[in-house]
Amino acid sequence: MAVVEMKELLEAGVHFGHRVKRWHPKMRSFIFTERNGIHIIDIQQTIGRLGQAHDLVRDDINNGGMLLFVGTKKQAQENIAEAAERCGMPYVNERWLGGTLTNFRTIRQRIEYLTDLERRFERGEFEKLTKKEILGLEREMAKLDRRLGGIRTMDRLPSLVFITDIRREQIAVKEANKLNIPIIAMVDTNCDPTPIDYVIPANDDAIRSIRLIANKLAEAVIEGQQIRAALLAEEEEEMPEAEEWVEYAPEEEIRVTVEDFTGEPESTPGEAEDHETEEVEDREELQPEAATSGSSEDLDTEENDEDE
Repeated sequence: MAVVEMKELLEAGVHFGHRVKRWHPKMRSFIFTERNGIHIIDIQQTIGRLGQAHDLVRDDINNGGMLLFVGTKKQAQENIAEAAERCGMPYVNERWLGGTLTNFRTIRQRIEYLTDLERRFERGEFEKLTKKEILGLEREMAKLDRRLGGIRTMDRLPSLVFITDIRREQIAVKEANKLNIPIIAMVDTNCDPTPIDYVIPANDDAIRSIRLIANKLAEAVIEGQQIRAALLAEEEEEMPEAEEWVEYAPEEEIRVTVEDFTGEPESTPGEAEDHETEEVEDREELQPEAATSGSSEDLDTEENDEDE
């Protein structure tokens, strides 16, 4: 079953491309026709490629991955934030800071600094400062929260990146390519699809188009999270049963005898006692004979000494 219907795409205006004179030749295979000087995107390919992206995101989240939503143009800011918050994924919708991926350690330090400022503000430490210092710290907190608030929960590099406009987010595309992070992107008729791993041909300027694609990927994330939660719950239920079976296994199933190692039948306790008593009696019978034989030899040696 398709992830999205053709009617939804048409209503959202996903099929509208740019003017013919602004097209990129590498998008030729994704263009259906031209109407009134505007290219029309082949939404049959959009449906298929969106389905592939949906399955990719679902499986990646199921395996513990993370999807980063990126969209800083005005048409995308609100939609990207809503879709990412809906599924609990990080997002960038204000400005892409250079090094967000390639210099992630520094970004994490700035996020920790923002968290520390917020804690100091909650504890009331700002009241000891002057008004000028308080205003400066509050402005810095607001600035950091505006630019880094969407990636505060991103404690590691994402496994996938979704970008709404690859022309505007060129730095994000370069950083993801440098780190070999797969990119899912909405690619319009005026863009070069070469650096994108999973192309979704679509109108990247319409608000409804961006909302539709972003929500479909958010649904894939939620589906992957549900599958992962169900698998973890099944594993937790199975683990105690296995431990109980090992701990309370009956002795008859794990009993090992001498016959298993030597191949000889194992003697019963009564037979072993009889065998030991027979050995003791034999030893007692042999001891007197040894004593007499020793005494006769001594007498022979004494007689030989007297003759000499």
